Amino acid sequence: MFAVTVTFKIKEGEMSDFLPLMENNARLSLERERGCHRFDVCTDPGREDEVFLYEVYSDRAAFDLHLMSDHFLSFDKEVSEMIASKSVATFERVMP
Repeated sequence: MFAVTVTFKIKEGEMSDFLPLMENNARLSLERERGCHRFDVCTDPGREDEVFLYEVYSDRAAFDLHLMSDHFLSFDKEVSEMIASKSVATFERVMP
């Protein structure tokens, strides 16, 4: 398994537009990508400008396919101006 975490800082006033697009991307990833096993979209009321993702794929190749998928590329283009910053970390080994 291959895990990915992403932390987004969203620009002020953009969260209400960003979050539905993010949730749709997660849903489509789970529905359309055989190698995507988990895609959690997390927020915390104490950090209103932050979105945290936890994603699990079969392997790095499945994640790379995700990054080339039509739904991801469309999402990425739509939200690019809404994001103040983004941090991505990947993990090669996931314990069962």
